[in-house]
Amino acid sequence: MKSLVRWGTTLTLVGSTLLGGVFAGNLPVLALSEQQIKEKLDSVPVYLITNQQGLPLSRPLPESQKQGGSVTGVYMSRQEAQSFIKELQGASGKDPKMKEIVKSLQVTAVPLGVIYEQLQETKNQSERLIFAFKPVEQEINGAMELLRQSGQQVKQFNSVPIFAVRFSPEQGYVPIQLASDKEQLIPLFLSKQDAQGLLTQVKPKFPKADIQVIDIDGVIKTLQDKNDPWLEQVVLVPSQESREYIQTLPRQNSNNSQPARPQKR
Repeated sequence: MKSLVRWGTTLTLVGSTLLGGVFAGNLPVLALSEQQIKEKLDSVPVYLITNQQGLPLSRPLPESQKQGGSVTGVYMSRQEAQSFIKELQGASGKDPKMKEIVKSLQVTAVPLGVIYEQLQETKNQSERLIFAFKPVEQEINGAMELLRQSGQQVKQFNSVPIFAVRFSPEQGYVPIQLASDKEQLIPLFLSKQDAQGLLTQVKPKFPKADIQVIDIDGVIKTLQDKNDPWLEQVVLVPSQESREYIQTLPRQNSNNSQPARPQKR
């Protein structure tokens, strides 16, 4: 799958040392196309549980739900998807038919952009595809902790959390600059720890810098609806676990794999 190769190229660029600078670009205001949104989402691997034929594991929705059809689990962690398969194996007991079904299950990585594309294609259908995202519990807890620190009263977080580093609550997002071509990117992290790493680097110079908690639904809606020029610089940064997995995939254009460097002001 070509998207897997793109992961290997993209993530070696943004998955290395992240050093922030001030984003100052004079770009024309252009709305992002559906293809551009998909390509941004393609940098994030998500994990499905599939059988040997590549069909994802799903469960039927209750008849009371108008959408009909079935729902497929989408894991943000490959390890958690593998753990769920082990749970199923343990729960299959002595039922030979069930044991044979569970035995064939495997974890399959796909780009998040593929999920987005499928949702867009079926959104107006009576039995549209439904995906239930399984966020990493550690990231959910981290998001809720940050929200509470900011004074918000939250009891739960019902989406995949995204972490963005800002110069201050009143200012813009902290970008990174790639050593390869001086391109400026604005990273949105799927890991609080990665966002904290960038925040630690910029805090000495920008004492009011903080981490804003958003969610993947909000990111996608912003990419769809807004015409702000900085959105072209947005890049989603997968977790360390996913970056390590991506590094095991065949890569093209390995010469592009260069660390980020600080931006001169």
